[in-house]
Amino acid sequence: MEVALRPVHDSDLPVFFRQMNDPESLRMAAFAPKDPADRDAFDAHWKRVRASSDVVRTVLVDGDVVGSAALYGEPGEREVTYWIDRAYWGKGIATAALRDLLAEVPERPLYARVAADNPASRRVLEKCGFVVVAHARGFANARGAEIDELVLTLGS
Repeated sequence: MEVALRPVHDSDLPVFFRQMNDPESLRMAAFAPKDPADRDAFDAHWKRVRASSDVVRTVLVDGDVVGSAALYGEPGEREVTYWIDRAYWGKGIATAALRDLLAEVPERPLYARVAADNPASRRVLEKCGFVVVAHARGFANARGAEIDELVLTLGS
């Protein structure tokens, strides 16, 4: 199984849209768009992201689009994020993709946030060197409630 990153292509967007509308994935990620089924908002978001200075990559497994990985925000406060199709969970793909993204971007510190009840995503981050530095609460659109989250950092 070969995991690779590449720039986002227009043809990736319908795949991302489908992935982001999986109810179980949304529940686990928790921090998702207000209305993930709003295609116009999705398209506007990706247009802004692709026009920004953020680092945004498509995650491929053996040439198939399985998700995305990104680094966004202002220098000194930049955060990582990733989304992997649920059919590929538990195979080390998120960890490999995040490692590749981190190798592309030497800037440190970097931050990440994860729902406190999402141990799989926390493990991905910790395998890549992130450490928990704070506990917080944030509104999770996918759950319609405020939830506990962890704030992690790499290379502070």
